[in-house]
Amino acid sequence: MTSPSTSPNSASTAFFAARDRLLELAADPARARSEFTWPDVGPDFNWAHDVFDVIAEGNDTTALWIAEAGGSEVKRSFAEMKRRSDQAAHWLLTQGARKGDVAMLMLGNRIELWEIMLAALKIGVIILPTSVVLGSADLVDRVERGRVKWVFAAPEDAVKFAQVPGGYRGVVVGFDAAKQDQRAALYDWLDFGEARSSSVANVPKCTKSDDISLIYFTSGTTSLPKIVEHSHTSYPLGHLSTMAWIGVRPGDVHSVVSAPGWGKHAWSSFFSPWNVGATIFVLNYARFDAAHFVSELDRAGVNTFCAPPTVWRMLIQHSLTARPTALRELLSAGEPLNPEVIARIREWWGIEIRDGYGQTETTALIGTLPGEAVVPGAMGRPLPGVEAVLVDPLTGGIADEGEICLPLGDASLTVRPVNLMPGYFGNAEATEKAMRGGYFHTGDVAQRDADGVLTFVGRTDDIFKSSDFKVSPFEVESALLEHPLVAEAAVVGAPDETRLNVTKAYVALAAGAAADADTAREVLAFARSAMPAYMRVRRIEFYELPKTASGKIRRVELRQREVAAFDAGERIASEWREDDFDGLKG
Repeated sequence: MTSPSTSPNSASTAFFAARDRLLELAADPARARSEFTWPDVGPDFNWAHDVFDVIAEGNDTTALWIAEAGGSEVKRSFAEMKRRSDQAAHWLLTQGARKGDVAMLMLGNRIELWEIMLAALKIGVIILPTSVVLGSADLVDRVERGRVKWVFAAPEDAVKFAQVPGGYRGVVVGFDAAKQDQRAALYDWLDFGEARSSSVANVPKCTKSDDISLIYFTSGTTSLPKIVEHSHTSYPLGHLSTMAWIGVRPGDVHSVVSAPGWGKHAWSSFFSPWNVGATIFVLNYARFDAAHFVSELDRAGVNTFCAPPTVWRMLIQHSLTARPTALRELLSAGEPLNPEVIARIREWWGIEIRDGYGQTETTALIGTLPGEAVVPGAMGRPLPGVEAVLVDPLTGGIADEGEICLPLGDASLTVRPVNLMPGYFGNAEATEKAMRGGYFHTGDVAQRDADGVLTFVGRTDDIFKSSDFKVSPFEVESALLEHPLVAEAAVVGAPDETRLNVTKAYVALAAGAAADADTAREVLAFARSAMPAYMRVRRIEFYELPKTASGKIRRVELRQREVAAFDAGERIASEWREDDFDGLKG
């Protein structure tokens, strides 16, 4: 393990002592949960200086390995990443960047993304990760509400900003010298390539622990995206919980399927693996090729691998039964993983996929730790350093089913969760609402079993009542996904005069399945046999599911569609209902 070279009272010493304790307790999850305490890193903690640079000093181990679909690849050691980030930091300062400036990073998985993130952290520039799939309209909102002063983008994305007003400075990353038209179109943008000739001297630390380090726009599944702010402790230090959940160890190669611009990328492609000096392996691809992807995991010797449920389902559809040889830990995050997926991968690869839960507002909160028995369909237990309770929305009391909440401590907030955001950027009203009544409210509902294991039920906005029974869309969707013709499903309550709501499933079909009456009858009949009467699917529609830029289903659009049809007294023409088929009525 890498130990700090600074004084015993330094932020580095406190961080590494806590990290090493978590690694020592990895074989005993119960003790990890009961004995771990967040380190006191003092008032001046800066992860890039106090953790990354300490690990990187003289370290020739590969820190970042990016492989392209065409076969080319690039590797950078920890020492090289330290040197390049110092150069980038000095260059930014010479260009006028100052502590507290907001820098939008609209970059794909390329080396410069990591260099700029490290550099920004070192000099106190606030990072705003931004997905490359966003168009000009979304960018206008982000630049304005995010108070953006710097924009970093590749040439093909930088041109989008011609339609984006604001007093920001543009920095283009990756000019192609052979393409003079790029330079002409972006004549007033700085060239990040110039940073390569900047100073390599160490950068002085200028930040405080509670200064803002990153801001994120939420996925906006139900409303206009809010802006989450994280300090130099809440995300960088807080990801010790994520490190414990992943199970990444010194010397590992870690890989995750996550696009830059979203919180999960910082979770698993930045802070957590680098907390232990592990190698981050990134596979870039224009079109997902499951067989090639698995072969690359094998070639790179990936030990710990995390992917969203969509990727796990695609791997299963391609019947990739051969396990990459070095794999030790498999994880899923983003949305709950269905039990049948876990079972199939366990059968093929001999490893349990462990689920985990957190939000953009937090680091990892709940999960099954390495070595613990996986309860299929469950999230797990609160992770080390996390106190999570279920609050009954009606009584406000602690319950076995309720909203997942984090206690905020006493009036002085002396035990406020370390890995929780300070608040929503420029939105005191939203912050107050999320942290009302002495809790941080996640908006997600879960159930707790007798062993303390939590199972996701649904978003508070998604759960609906049918004939006085509460229906969890996730539970219905999990059952539907067991049918071979169903590739993906989104369930909502369709207003009904008799039952209040009936269960309606919007279904994306598996390749080759026909969107016709025979398929509708088959899926409805399957739902009838697989679910209790109060929750079973009574209406079905084959539909392209609306999603956010991060890939989360916008059920709010589907609910609005159902309400509009009900209010108009109309039936949606493209749906099938149980009553349309003999033998399924009633």
